[in-house]
Amino acid sequence: MSTDLSRLKDGETAQVLSIEADEALHHRLMALGFRIGNPVTVIRHGRFRGPLQVRVGMTDVILRRSDAAKIRLAPA
Repeated sequence: MSTDLSRLKDGETAQVLSIEADEALHHRLMALGFRIGNPVTVIRHGRFRGPLQVRVGMTDVILRRSDAAKIRLAPA
């Protein structure tokens, strides 16, 4: 059962399954550490459907919800 990153709750961890984005965003996300099999943890959600703070490896990243929705995840 897969989901996307924008649907995880604070503190939840899952593994990257795929990135369904245009080429530029795909390369940017890969450079930030979003690679297939890597664990991703949601640190917190911004207020009023704002951005998400997520941790990939030792890096914290702030993502728009629309970009987070393009990252498919499998349960960790």
